[in-house]
Amino acid sequence: MGSLDGKTAVVTGGGRGIGRAIALEMARQGADIVVSSRTQAQLDDVVGEVEAIGRRGLAVIADALDREQSKEPVRRALAAFGACDILVNNVGGGAPLRGSQDPFTHDDDVFEANLALNLTSAYWTTREALPHMRESGYGRILTIGSGYAKRSGGALAYSTAKHGLIGFTRALAHDTAAYGITVNCLCPGWTNTALVDWEAMGKAAGISAEEAHAWRASENLQNRVLEPEELGPMAALLASPESAGITGQVISVDGGYKV
Repeated sequence: MGSLDGKTAVVTGGGRGIGRAIALEMARQGADIVVSSRTQAQLDDVVGEVEAIGRRGLAVIADALDREQSKEPVRRALAAFGACDILVNNVGGGAPLRGSQDPFTHDDDVFEANLALNLTSAYWTTREALPHMRESGYGRILTIGSGYAKRSGGALAYSTAKHGLIGFTRALAHDTAAYGITVNCLCPGWTNTALVDWEAMGKAAGISAEEAHAWRASENLQNRVLEPEELGPMAALLASPESAGITGQVISVDGGYKV
């Protein structure tokens, strides 16, 4: 018996990294899983792993920068499994649009694209799920923040969007609490995922990739970079019935990043 038996979870950006790790942990806890991203092969791998655990899995190709496509994972979960009990708004990172991110010369389209990817897409997907969660009397919504969701230091648009996710989380928790829905923000720190390019980071700082890795590791109390799988257990807890009393919270799994 798992803590999520009989539940259906939608994980956006679930083809790799933190999204994949959360999807697999929720499957181990008994949930059926819908994962979305833009890359079919990665999604197929995750679905294969979900099914090997013994749960049902579904891959949905969706571009988070498109309003209607952002809603599709929830629609497909309802059509295939009849429910969307858990929504993990994990998609994020740097938008593919290229242009200046220097605050003095910032490209307007790049700024807006990064806001859409890291903040607005979470609203679009959540908006599709909320009526069904209210009807069922159960909902668990997780937004995936960042170390830069609570402090400065990241790119302007990215940090703005991640700070916005905290406001979104708290406002939505307030508005949905009466309907059996909880909303929380889970914040990783530096984590070993494909989104972190140690070579590029080192080059920008005039140091090696190994030195860049050590530099970022030194920013938390444990002096290490975490693995994606370390986010899974907390995400599964926040998605479970046992977490009914936890809502509107910003919870970090980051090794003590810049405390």
